[in-house]
Amino acid sequence: MSILPLKKITLCGLRAEKHEVLKKLQTLGGAHLIPFKTTTASTEIVGSKETEQTVQALKYLMQCANKRKQISNRESFDRESIVKKVLQLQVDLRTLVDQRDFLIKRIEEIEPWGDFNLASESDLAGIKLWFYIIPKRAMKLLDKDLIFQVVHANNIQCFVVVLAEQEPSTTSIPVARTHTGSIPLSQLKMDLQNIESTLEDKQAERESLTRWISLISLNLVENEDEQVLKSAYSLCLQDQNLFAVQAWIAEKNTADFFNFAEDNDLVLMLEDINQNDQPPTLLENPELLSGGEEVVKFYQTPAYNGWDPSIVLFFSFAFFFAMILSDAGYATFFGLILAFKWKKLGRTVKGQRLRVLALVTVIFSIIWGVLTGGYFGFSPAENSFAGLLKIMDINDFDSMMRLSISVGVAHIILANLIKAYQGKSYQAVVASFGWISLIIGGYILWLISSQVVTNAANSIAVSCIAIGGILLLIFSSERVINKPSDLFWKLTDGLKNITQITKIFGDILSYMRLFALGLASASLALTFNQLAEQAYLTEHGLGLLFSILILILGHTLNLMLCLMSGVVHGLRLNFIEFYNWSVSDEGYAFKAFANKGNR
Repeated sequence: MSILPLKKITLCGLRAEKHEVLKKLQTLGGAHLIPFKTTTASTEIVGSKETEQTVQALKYLMQCANKRKQISNRESFDRESIVKKVLQLQVDLRTLVDQRDFLIKRIEEIEPWGDFNLASESDLAGIKLWFYIIPKRAMKLLDKDLIFQVVHANNIQCFVVVLAEQEPSTTSIPVARTHTGSIPLSQLKMDLQNIESTLEDKQAERESLTRWISLISLNLVENEDEQVLKSAYSLCLQDQNLFAVQAWIAEKNTADFFNFAEDNDLVLMLEDINQNDQPPTLLENPELLSGGEEVVKFYQTPAYNGWDPSIVLFFSFAFFFAMILSDAGYATFFGLILAFKWKKLGRTVKGQRLRVLALVTVIFSIIWGVLTGGYFGFSPAENSFAGLLKIMDINDFDSMMRLSISVGVAHIILANLIKAYQGKSYQAVVASFGWISLIIGGYILWLISSQVVTNAANSIAVSCIAIGGILLLIFSSERVINKPSDLFWKLTDGLKNITQITKIFGDILSYMRLFALGLASASLALTFNQLAEQAYLTEHGLGLLFSILILILGHTLNLMLCLMSGVVHGLRLNFIEFYNWSVSDEGYAFKAFANKGNR
């Protein structure tokens, strides 16, 4: 759990060798390029339109259900023409599907009227056909003077054709006119048949193109690396004979870059970080715990001179999710889904990291679910083995609330301890301990009011609050005292900082959501079980079917709500409450200039 120290290097060489040197540097990897000509802090490689089209085509082929055997011979491979074919095929298939859906709907609308060709007005001496769908109960409102024919009827509606030179008035017919169009039913069915045949041919063509998936994927990686290499050209400084490239590297990799410079006849200049530099943040964690690093990058990359919260977030998220879920049965179900997706998640480095985080979260959730006795909303019998393992009751409001608040107190104290350890000055260190003292004092007072501890602890609580207040009053400000007025303003800064006491206790109270959401998920599970039981007992015959449907639909809904709540609020307590007291500055991520396979 660390942010790796960095060094700044500058490589200089002959301009004629620029392309070859950059290509080798890309193969070596491990360098975050620094632009010479701009003040951009982070180098982002923007994919070209060509790359975007290739990715779109590749995704479309990957979604095909049936795939052909892959071709490995590049001789007949033309990526540009294949991508063009795939994208055009995607457009054609989408158009054909829309036309088919329209025809199916149109045939459904026209079929009750039968297969007919509209006669011209001259053939009927100026008389026209007007079509209406009239509810049976409204047929009595039809004007009897009209000439009409009921061509079809069902249990609800009558399909009526009225013969008249002009459209009948709304007083003669109780409903609005229906438009049938001029194309006969037989023609519509023939068009549908032709489109479905064309769709089959296009689907077969799509399946045929799937044989190029491997080569397109390989070419895409090569193309992305080429785009990254071209982007690196613009970051270099050059004149008629020489070029220079500057980069951040990990201090531990310094020897590799010295060897690289020596092997390629380059001049290398190594520099330490100075006050004006804004280096990127390169995190390093044990591989099994690096899932927390991926989550940290998702929200906020800590500053280079800060600290890496990855491992703290890894375990605290897993624990918070477990408390919110509070059901061993649900946790086991999530574990089965993870086992099913395990191999697929292992295809990428990010997936490998996140699946370990998911595994630890599932294990924590199962253990917590066993301790609280939750199994799909059912509680085990007291004399059973599972009942003996149940040491907490989710319905014991007082105990669970105390536990949630205690977790919040411990989490915020940990945040301040880390901030004190990382403190850049003794004032910041002492101020962090001042907040810790205030938290402990307030926590003890709350326990006294809850009659968890005796009133004898009151003096300890008051002392902690007093000590914390004094430390914050004196050491919250970094202001240097050079004259008497500076002391006044320093104390004013301290008083201003003490007003954050409402914020820190509000942040701690936010941890009650762990109890509230855990209780909500358990209550919903129990409610669905009771509804299923009532349906089974009250409905004869179909009661079993209704109870099964209630259980499946109810628990599926609850599982989705638990998953969403666990992820959102489990991360929120880390990113909002915990970060607020431990991670102050935001940085930007280290982007290695490397081939895609090495990134």
